[in-house]
Amino acid sequence: MKTFPELYTNRLKLRKVATDDLNALVRYANNKKISENILNITYPYKEEDAAFWIDLAIKTYASGERVVFAINLKELSEFIGAIGLRIDTRHNHAELGYWIGEPFWGKGLMTEAVKEVLKFGFGTLHLHKIFATVFTDNSASERTLINNGLVKEGELVDQYKVDDVYKTVYQYRLTKQEYEKAISPI
Repeated sequence: MKTFPELYTNRLKLRKVATDDLNALVRYANNKKISENILNITYPYKEEDAAFWIDLAIKTYASGERVVFAINLKELSEFIGAIGLRIDTRHNHAELGYWIGEPFWGKGLMTEAVKEVLKFGFGTLHLHKIFATVFTDNSASERTLINNGLVKEGELVDQYKVDDVYKTVYQYRLTKQEYEKAISPI
């Protein structure tokens, strides 16, 4: 894929991350509640962190390692969060990651974005499996995965060290066969 894809849902536009997103990225990512649940978002989150992340998103798309979408509400042109797939071509699977700014929590927006990215991952990228991990105390993110048909496949005890505390995560998955079974009418 040379041209970056744009995806649309009822309320969202998922598009290429751009340098123009820097200010909104800092505004929404600079939140302790977000950094507590996203491994690669530090707190405080500064302009240099945002610039590094934007550059990484652009470069890793060019290399085929990741597809990272900026999330916009259709009626706004402003960045409000991100969702992406870290692709492992050898094993034909990808890890799903996402976050959205706190003012947009509890509106079902991330569930909508995940649904569209799953469709893209299985339909366009022809992935065999998409998986995600979620900290055990992040019930909102866990609901997002469950609402999109992902299946809990395990608990990874003390998987990550965050601020000198080991944190356990649940891993969820969806194979292409499970996805197709879930979306096809009976």
